[in-house]
Amino acid sequence: MFEVLPQLAPDPILGLSAAYKQDSNPSKIDLGVGVYKDEQGNTPILSAVAKAQQVLLERETSKTYITPQGVQGFIDGMLQLILGAQSPVLLADRVAAVQAPGGCGSLRILSELLTRVNADTKVWVSDPTWANHIPLIGNAGLTIETYPYFDKASASIRFDAMMECLRQVKKGDVVLLHGCCHNPTGADLTKAQWQEVMNVAKEREFLPFVDIAYQGFGDSLEDDAYGVRLLCENLPEVIIAASCSKNFGLYRERVGLAAIVCADSNTRKIAQGQIQSVARGIYSMPPSYGGALVDIILSDDALKQEWVNEVDEMRVRMRTLRELLVNKLAEYGAQKDFSFVNDQKGMFSFLCITPEQVQKMRNEHSVYFVDSSRVNVAGISLANVDTLAKAMVKVINA
Repeated sequence: MFEVLPQLAPDPILGLSAAYKQDSNPSKIDLGVGVYKDEQGNTPILSAVAKAQQVLLERETSKTYITPQGVQGFIDGMLQLILGAQSPVLLADRVAAVQAPGGCGSLRILSELLTRVNADTKVWVSDPTWANHIPLIGNAGLTIETYPYFDKASASIRFDAMMECLRQVKKGDVVLLHGCCHNPTGADLTKAQWQEVMNVAKEREFLPFVDIAYQGFGDSLEDDAYGVRLLCENLPEVIIAASCSKNFGLYRERVGLAAIVCADSNTRKIAQGQIQSVARGIYSMPPSYGGALVDIILSDDALKQEWVNEVDEMRVRMRTLRELLVNKLAEYGAQKDFSFVNDQKGMFSFLCITPEQVQKMRNEHSVYFVDSSRVNVAGISLANVDTLAKAMVKVINA
């Protein structure tokens, strides 16, 4: 019976990884897959995580199911991390939340919940946005539209066009916003721009859907939460998908948070039951391990500070690599000004070169990244930055 299924095109990022592995060039460079890498090209286990694993090994006494909503300490710790310990919405008991299998699981749970509210819900996503937003949200049955966000020609946010579009969004529509470190462009809203977005959300009565997967990789753990906190403290309803893959380095553990800020505590009780029901219908019970590790880290002052220091180190390293690449490109005579890369934040940057130039980078210089020109900044190192910059200059100046 399965012969009726059409053959699907290979996933572009997974296909890129396969091509990279098959490349025999000893100087090949992988800037595709979105995982943090250290100078040696490894994705390390954070010291705070390693210590939490030992604590959990000694503390855990059972492998029975945990509660349907997940590890409560994880949920409480993450909500305080994202919204602030003294957040008025937390103090007012307005937030329903569950632990989810990664940020992807969070996005899907919230999308499935939106279909229960209104099967005809329209979700607006930025142009461009993370590619997996489309199937995660669309496959839940929701309609997807786009709003203008980034202009490759000027390497800047199309904020006026974005706002013009958002002013046409209808009441009850949903607008997906990247909390920080926009994927794929690395171009983030300023605090003043977040204020304007909040004002138009209040005016048009659309529902903000904030995906915050890189908290701590932009400016700081606190500063990166500015936008989501502003929305939650000034609007009656906001939904949030968070991930621990990047800032905790828990890629394999697949741990995330799906949260709903409700208008009042009574609605929160209803939403809590509904979101747990959605999760029950997808995977029944949540995994424990990753959530338990985050709980241990966030509930121990010394361990939490160690983790904060490690997040700071990762952020500073990626910012330094941006500056190094920009300087090397200028040094080797790039005819294009890449200084905009220093203004972008987080793990990713849009190099704003053409798909044809990206293909040349791959075919002629064994430098691998996706056709959109999104690169994983953490894939750059002191050992490969000269090779990368020289290859880019040859391709761009040709």
